Amino acid sequence: MAPRLQLEKAAWRWAETVRPEEVSQEHIETAYRIWLEPCIRGVCRRNCKGNPNCLVGIGEHIWLGEIDENSFHNIDDPNCERRKKNSFVGLTNLGATCYVNTFLQVWFLNLELRQALYLCPSTCSDYMMGDGIQEEKDYEPQTICEHLQYLFALLQNSNRRYIDPSGFVKALGLDTGQQQDAQEFSKLFMSLLEDTLSKQKNPDVRNIVQQQFCGEYAYVTVCNQCGRESKLLSKFYELELNIQGHKQLTDCISEFLKEEKLEGDNRYFCENCQSKQNATRKIRLLSLPCTLNLQLMRFVFDRQTGHKKKLNTYIGFSEILDMEPYVEHKGGSYVYELSAVLIHRGVSAYSGHYIAHVKDPQSGEWYKFNDEDIEKMEGKKLQLGIEEDLAEPSKSQTRKPKCGKGTHCSRNAYMLVYRLQTQERPSTTIQVPAFLQELVDRDNSKFEEWCVEMAEMRKQSVDKGKAKHEEVKELYQRLPAGAEPYEFVSLEWLQKWLDESTPTKPIDNHACLCSHDKLHPDKISIMKRISEYAADIFYSRYGGGPRLTVKALCKECVVERCRVLRLKNQLNEDYKTVNNLLKATVKSSGGFWVGKSSLRSWRQLALEQLDEQDGDADQSNGKMNGSTLSKDESKEERKEEEEELNFNEDILCPHGELCISENERRLVSKEAWSKLQQYFPKAPEFPSYKECCSQCKILEREGEENEALHKMIANEQKTSLPNLFQDKNRPCLSNWPEETDVLYIVSQFFVEEWRKFVSIALIWPSEWQTMQKLFVVDHIIKITRTEGGDANSSETQYISEPKLCPECREGLLCQQQRDLREYTQATIYVHKVVDNKKVMKDSAPELNVSSSETEDDKEEAKLDGEKDPDFNQSNGGTKRQKISHQNYIAYQKQVIRRSMRHRKVRGEKALLVSANQTLKELKIQIMHAFSVAPFDQNLSIDGKVLSDDCATLGTLGVIPESVILLKADEPIADYAAMDDVMQVCMPEEGFKGTGLLGH
Repeated sequence: MAPRLQLEKAAWRWAETVRPEEVSQEHIETAYRIWLEPCIRGVCRRNCKGNPNCLVGIGEHIWLGEIDENSFHNIDDPNCERRKKNSFVGLTNLGATCYVNTFLQVWFLNLELRQALYLCPSTCSDYMMGDGIQEEKDYEPQTICEHLQYLFALLQNSNRRYIDPSGFVKALGLDTGQQQDAQEFSKLFMSLLEDTLSKQKNPDVRNIVQQQFCGEYAYVTVCNQCGRESKLLSKFYELELNIQGHKQLTDCISEFLKEEKLEGDNRYFCENCQSKQNATRKIRLLSLPCTLNLQLMRFVFDRQTGHKKKLNTYIGFSEILDMEPYVEHKGGSYVYELSAVLIHRGVSAYSGHYIAHVKDPQSGEWYKFNDEDIEKMEGKKLQLGIEEDLAEPSKSQTRKPKCGKGTHCSRNAYMLVYRLQTQERPSTTIQVPAFLQELVDRDNSKFEEWCVEMAEMRKQSVDKGKAKHEEVKELYQRLPAGAEPYEFVSLEWLQKWLDESTPTKPIDNHACLCSHDKLHPDKISIMKRISEYAADIFYSRYGGGPRLTVKALCKECVVERCRVLRLKNQLNEDYKTVNNLLKATVKSSGGFWVGKSSLRSWRQLALEQLDEQDGDADQSNGKMNGSTLSKDESKEERKEEEEELNFNEDILCPHGELCISENERRLVSKEAWSKLQQYFPKAPEFPSYKECCSQCKILEREGEENEALHKMIANEQKTSLPNLFQDKNRPCLSNWPEETDVLYIVSQFFVEEWRKFVSIALIWPSEWQTMQKLFVVDHIIKITRTEGGDANSSETQYISEPKLCPECREGLLCQQQRDLREYTQATIYVHKVVDNKKVMKDSAPELNVSSSETEDDKEEAKLDGEKDPDFNQSNGGTKRQKISHQNYIAYQKQVIRRSMRHRKVRGEKALLVSANQTLKELKIQIMHAFSVAPFDQNLSIDGKVLSDDCATLGTLGVIPESVILLKADEPIADYAAMDDVMQVCMPEEGFKGTGLLGH
């Protein structure tokens, strides 16, 4: 037996021999376990919940002894957020914006670009008033140039360890939760910046992008027949180098400039020869920029999977790059030195982390920029380090090639930035414009205020902690009550008092009270007995109540528990006695009626009722020092329990009297009823002479009479309308009977109530005459057939009287449309289109019949494709056509049962969606189902392209059972032509709708 149960048994062992009226104060204190010895620290390892005198293990260990004052708070040292001396400022990662942060740091350390941006005019003058900045108004940059200006000024002179670039990211409209192609971001942003600066009057500002990053090359084609040379000049801002099959950067550059032969079907049309000729084509570098960006094409399309993948090939590159062998015009200065290496850590093209290693152009020292963290490399050397250990998860990792002095190898570098070595290293610091510096100073002031505030909060927390430490050391020693006056406090409150992480709330003892507003005996296991001295201090400092002194021990509850325990012990004997009494024959004049169901389960009911009384504490007042059960919840639970435990109510009629059915009850003796009443004193009592419910008797007689009358009427109706009852010889519009030109319409529910089919039914005129005699008719509804009203027309028309209400019809259709737009967990189908062939018609998959289908299936599919006047799946919500139209007859003549269940075809999958979910969320579902990335998905429904990722499916017209066509962007077949194709296909899907494309 568990110790807690042993304590419970020991506390109430006396109740086996003591009658309720004999309960004394000693018995009461025994029930409340006052007699238990307190536990000793070091001997008792954990708190004894069954012992109210055990005050060990309630959280006191963290306060006894010396405490580090830093444990009194969870506030980091604000100086940790301060920028280190001679270091750079980091950028906050807003979710998946590390690719943006790396380029911002690279561009910031391009001093010429930074200087030009500082010279760019700003609208900040509108923000300034008089001699300074409006204090109550925050500065909001209006253009991309202003955002970059402000960011660069903060990166240069901020006191913070890192700054927040959310204004810049928001201005571009980038999704902070989705990682994008970093190389594409660089190209698009440089194009946007160049276009923005082209409107500036200052040439140093207007031409800065071209001066720093723009070079020129020519596509040169030479005819092998006549030797004619054709040139196509083109500017570039980076060279995109294929790395497949290469180990050195110089090999990648050589392949980029390699001569290509144009032969066979790929021959070149020579204007001089006026015919197609064999030719050669290559790229000639005409001029190189000051800053040379080399994009290593690590992310390529895999033709087998149709997805992008990352090439983890080691590429060697030197810190000094001589480009003179690769340019057309020799003799210039083409020696470059490495200034930045951009790294992608991760094995997938769709995830990972971007960091940048950048050289400080003023000191020549290398720094690693990893979002908020900036690390200075030792010895002014580039150290790629751990960045090369995260690329390949396979066991057979490629060995890193040996690198000589001044060279490096990387399998994660995706962009190398070189700068002309001949350029003089700037000796002076670039000055921040006055208006920007004032903004930076204001931000620094806010940061300093925050540091002071955090330091003060730390100090206050430490002071409170020290005071609490002294309080605990003083009071914990005085907590044990011993023989002195005592009170009870909940264990939960004591634990919260000793918990340094939460503020101490007032004491709340209401949850442990019984129905007599005293301490419930069953709550003693979650209470602790403390000295009156400690209780006085607790209530004076923290308040609360009610206070539970020795007078709070509830004698009524102890006496009731004693009675219940004695009844429990007596129950087995009484069960045998009642069973013996039930065997005896009972005279009809001297017994009591008891439900048979109650008799079968009375022992279990009594035991449950006693357990409920015994454990009433669980229902009394809810949780300790927390939320209590509401009155409605308590009433509801009590009501349910009463319904389950009520004895002898199985023979009550709805009117609260004795039921008329004698099969559900039996007669028991007075002795048996007396025993049962001890356990169920509130049970309804029915002596044998008690009459049954008079109302139930009357209702029974009326029911018998009504049933007889109903049978008579039913027989009469069957005899009068035999064909209508048996559903034989029914008229229909498609097979109009020759013997009449008029048919009447009644509700199918009314006519065929026996068959429970809700619709309308067409009946014969003779049947209508009979029904008018049998039933009261409020309105006559009929439909009349007429042969062509026009002499030249043989069209048959059908006219209803009264006419169809257009407003009601339109309202019904609108409601149907609303229902189609407001759904949850509905099924739609996504069909993947292969090889640019549309394999489905009108978005209905059953129209696409494969060769393996049966002839019947093909015939059904063919008919489904015809115009259906009553239902058209292709547009989902077309209105129903009027009943008088001719095509209704064509539809009736088909008379082919149409399956409304969608049949999936090859390449199609079912998805569960809701009307309020966005298209972007649907694309993620499709990605998991078809392994097609969201930006490679082209979705359409009924010929309409679905492109708005933020729109909901309901607003896009996607209804249950819809079929969405998925066309995935195919992988590029020829890797050699990849660069040209990418120039056509890009920008990538992920940047659509952003500021990078002018939106």
